[in-house]
Amino acid sequence: MTAAPESFRSPEGGWTTDDLDQLPDDGRRRFEILDGNLIMSPSPTRLHQSIAGRLMTALEETCPADLDVTLGVEVRMSRRRSFIPDLLVTELDASLRNPAQYRPNEVLLVVEIVSEGSRSIDRVLKPTVYAEADIPYYWRIETEAGIVVHAHKLDPVKQVYVEQARMTDGILLPEPWEIDIPLARITPRGV
Repeated sequence: MTAAPESFRSPEGGWTTDDLDQLPDDGRRRFEILDGNLIMSPSPTRLHQSIAGRLMTALEETCPADLDVTLGVEVRMSRRRSFIPDLLVTELDASLRNPAQYRPNEVLLVVEIVSEGSRSIDRVLKPTVYAEADIPYYWRIETEAGIVVHAHKLDPVKQVYVEQARMTDGILLPEPWEIDIPLARITPRGV
């Protein structure tokens, strides 16, 4: 077993967003923190990125003018909690203010595309943290047996997500705005 590089050793008291800002961006990993613990994820696969890019384009075409759709931008819930959703929809004003990171109250929808190494994080951990941060909508996209989109809406009283739809043919939802996207539109070539 080898020791972690000095730059990845836990600072005294745990990791903060200030520490994240000091980490090198090697383009191969995503760095997130949960309660002061560093989470390192490998860079996404072609399938993952193709779905994210196609979904971003499809959502941009239909979203209201006061919203913005983007990929992989940090959401800072607190100094000791920070995640990078695969795709997110934010208030346009927030995007113009600081495109490097968002506060949870600026985020309307987060989307996570489940990969082999992120199953538990995307299915259990992230929805719990996003719900605690009062982000209104959470989508999870599964790719193991074809593309399946699970759309969730926040129950603000219980601070948990409730599944609104499980879609295998297309994304057809009345909110957060009227969305009608055939699944073939976000399916990468060769899949």
